Amino acid sequence: MLDSVDRVLEQWHAVRPDIDPSPMGIVGRIQRASRRLEHGLRAQFSGHGLQLWEFDVLATLRRAGRLTAGELVEASMVTSGAMTNRVDRLVARDFVTRHTDPDNRRSVLIELTDLGRALIDDMLADHVDNETGLLASLTPGEQQQLAGLLRKLLTGLGDVPAERPEAQLSHAG
Repeated sequence: MLDSVDRVLEQWHAVRPDIDPSPMGIVGRIQRASRRLEHGLRAQFSGHGLQLWEFDVLATLRRAGRLTAGELVEASMVTSGAMTNRVDRLVARDFVTRHTDPDNRRSVLIELTDLGRALIDDMLADHVDNETGLLASLTPGEQQQLAGLLRKLLTGLGDVPAERPEAQLSHAG
């Protein structure tokens, strides 16, 4: 079965037969898959009144217990200013609290409120069911194979675990 990237590759091959466009096919498919997966995630999260970034931060805090603002910044690949804005918005919705770390007064700790914890706990099963549906075109063996290949690609690109693995933001749940 052909996909839309196949047509792009055919066009490149026709106009530049001297160049092998196959790497463009891999990168293009990963980008297109990412956009389609995000669309499926956004639709499910919006049913719970959340945006993708809100779920990521809340799920990360649910797994980690509490994190410093700096650890959230490191895990999210956004600026500290952007994370401050995000935490402010989550505080305003009463999903997280922010307080000074008693062991390091220069550090701010972020943790879930009871409301934030209940929201993540209530929606986690739906989230996993949604991701299962998004991957339904692949057999379990194919999913495992794809996970291994993507892991190899990501580590080759320098995506290695943070010092505190629980501080990784969570498109993975």
